Order: sequence, then C-alpha cells, then structure tokens
Amino acid sequence: MTVLLLSVLVLLEIGFMVFELTRNTAKKEWTGKRIILNAAQLVIFFLMVLLPGIDTSFRFAGLIFMLVLRLAVSGIFWLINRRSSKSKKKAAIVFGGLMGAALIASSALPAFLFTDYEGRPVTGPYTVAQCNCILVDKNRIETFENDGSNREVPVYFFAPKEAKDGENFPLVIFSHGAFGYYESNASSYLELASNGYVVVSMEHPYHSFFTKDTEGKTVTVDGDFFSSCMNANGDMTEEKIYEVSRSWMDLRVADMNFALDSIISGADDGNIDSYWFENDATKESVTRVLSHINTDKIGLMGHSMGGATAVEVGKMRDDIDAVIDIDGTMLGNIIGVKDGKYIIDETPYTIPLLEFENEKSHRDLQEIAKIDYPYPNITIKDTAETYYCTYVEGTLHMDYTDLPLFSPFLAKMLGSGNVDHGFVSDTVNSLEVRFFDCYLKGEGSFDVNEHY
Repeated sequence: MTVLLLSVLVLLEIGFMVFELTRNTAKKEWTGKRIILNAAQLVIFFLMVLLPGIDTSFRFAGLIFMLVLRLAVSGIFWLINRRSSKSKKKAAIVFGGLMGAALIASSALPAFLFTDYEGRPVTGPYTVAQCNCILVDKNRIETFENDGSNREVPVYFFAPKEAKDGENFPLVIFSHGAFGYYESNASSYLELASNGYVVVSMEHPYHSFFTKDTEGKTVTVDGDFFSSCMNANGDMTEEKIYEVSRSWMDLRVADMNFALDSIISGADDGNIDSYWFENDATKESVTRVLSHINTDKIGLMGHSMGGATAVEVGKMRDDIDAVIDIDGTMLGNIIGVKDGKYIIDETPYTIPLLEFENEKSHRDLQEIAKIDYPYPNITIKDTAETYYCTYVEGTLHMDYTDLPLFSPFLAKMLGSGNVDHGFVSDTVNSLEVRFFDCYLKGEGSFDVNEHY
C-alpha cells in the first residue's frame, strides 16, 4: 500500500507538471491550481489511512508534515501572485514538479525503511512497567570528553507492574552491542519481565548509537570507536585487534560493574547517591522497582560486544548466577597475542553459560576448530563447567536483535539472513526465560537443541 500511495502522489505531481507545460498559464492561475493539487494530495493520504499499511505513525509523519507545509506555502504564494498577470515560466513549472516529486519520495522514505512493529506478544502473567535513570560514576572521568565530567551510564528498567509489597524478582542486566542502544533487544526484556524478572538494559555512551546525558544532550557514537570497529573486520592485525578490543572491554566491564554495584546498593540499602533522575516521578518509579529486586539471584546477558561484556563480568564476580552470550566473540578471554595468534585464558568458566551463535559463525567455528586455531569461544566451550550452545537456522548477526522486526532494510544492510524474524525472536526469548528460570529461580531443568 505504501508503494501505491507514493505512486499516486508522484503521478499527480508529474501529471500536473505535464498538463501545465501544454498551457500558457498566468502565475495566479497556476498557484490556484497548485493549492487544489496539494489539498487533493493531502486528502488522498488521509483517505488511504483507511487501508492496511498506511497510518499516521512516525513512518508517515514526515510525509504528512511535508504535504501540510506545501499546502500552506502554496496558499502564501497565491496571496502574493493573486493580482499578477505574468505567465508562469516553463522552467519554473518543471522545477516545481520535479522538486515536488522528490520531496514526496524523500518524505515517504521512513515508510519503506521501517515497519509498524509494536513488539512481540509476551507469554508471562505480568504486564511490564518501564522507567529509567542515569548512574553517575564519581570515581571515573569521561575519557571521551575534555571537560572533566564523570562517566555516566544510563539504565532502563523493565519490571512486573503488579509486583506486591515484599515480592522480589531475579535481576538480569543486558548490555548492547557496538553501535547498539538500550532497546536493541526490547522483546527479550519484555518477555523476561512478564515472566517475573527485573531487567535492566544499560547503555555504554559513545559506544551506543545515541543516548542522552544528565544535561539532556544527545550523545552519539564516537568516531574513533566506530572506525576501529569497522577496521577490526578488515585488515587489522591480531595485535592491533587485541589492543583496541582490550580498551573496549575495559570500558564496558567497568560500566557493567558500576551499574551492578549501584543497583545492588540501591536495592539492598536504599543507597541511590549515584542515581540521577529526570524528575520526582522517575525517582519514585525507579525506587519502587529497586525494592522488588532479589540481589541474591543475578543474571547477565548481552548481544555481540555486550555478550562479551556479560561473559567477562560473570567470570570476575562471585554474585553472578548465570550468563547468556548472544552471538558475541568473548573478547575478554583473549589475554595476549604471540606469533600472530591469540593467547586464550584457559581458566574454566564456572557459572552456567548459554551461547547463541548465528549459523554462519557456527559453521566458521567448526572449521576453525579443525585447524586448532586459538579462539576464545571455542576454549570456553571446551573448558566451561556448564555450557550450552545453539543457533537458529539461516541467521546472521543482526537476527539476534529486534532490528529485523523494526527495519528489515537496515538489518539486511548490517547482516540479516532470510529467516522468519518473528520465529527467531520468539525462539530465543523462550530459551532465555527457560535458562534463567532454571539457574536463577531453580525451576525445572534446561537443555537446548543443536539448532532450531
């Protein structure tokens, strides 16, 4: 329907241009007809809203704004030219027609880039409440800035809304991948929270695509970080990859440890000195969620570099009970490079670990294992005390986020397979709930198929 809408609007624009080129029209007559055309285009849009696939959401907001603006501008030009007897120049007619078609096409672009995705159905008995705040680490200076400000870590809570006084739930912390953001796996948070978990999705400023700081400023991904990530997938040597990945991991591990310590302190002792709230309402909401966290049951998870972060922090701390790595290379387990090969920490991983691989990576790792090349995920698989690994057939890296559901076009550009993305999401989310039910709640047993 979006293609039909765009075609109708553009054809009207081009048709009007061609028709006017065959006539010797005065400016006042042309502007009067332009008002009628622009009004007709706006009416056509709102009539087509009655059809499936067309709505007034953000996908079409730019188009609506542009159609209304053009109607207003044409009205202004009619007032200016209403007494003019001059003829409308052919070049101006062509320019106006082509520019109008281009504006319509560009304004409709979000409708093609994004879907009307509103989330996957949840299976748990709880509705989910959301709130957020920013944690300010007074012991770390923000190295991406030169103003001496402290490192800030935005955190977003997803929790059972109907929690009763004295009712507590296990805590799960999520870390996004490079250039990700806190909602990258929102379907997972909502599914877990609906099943009785408090999920905290944390952001890593300057590693996330964008976030906000305590001053309300939008903080975008750092250019040097972006470039180094792109180069790491190219011709960068193992030595250089180890050097830059160690800096990435140091920052992210410190962020997650700080977030964990702050949340635990807030839940157990009511200490929220490091918490920054937008207003009293958010403070009240966050404080209420903190009161329902069982800090004796903690799980970590993350996608890509966030998965590596979760694995590393899980290895470092005694208060973590289970970890999920969603298609992440476990960079923290690389402790050096010798003769062009990684040196891998072979210390056994002692807490339950669930790893999701994309199918291509799964096949690649099978070949790497045959040549006995040191690789962190293979080493952990061989040495972990409780380890599960699976993949969904046909998946690539971005299929383990919600992006393919929200924007199939962008996901395909970044790495998405020809799969049923709803099936992938539901399968992964279900396994995450069962894994944490087993190892955080002590409910049932857990096992996985080799693939789904």
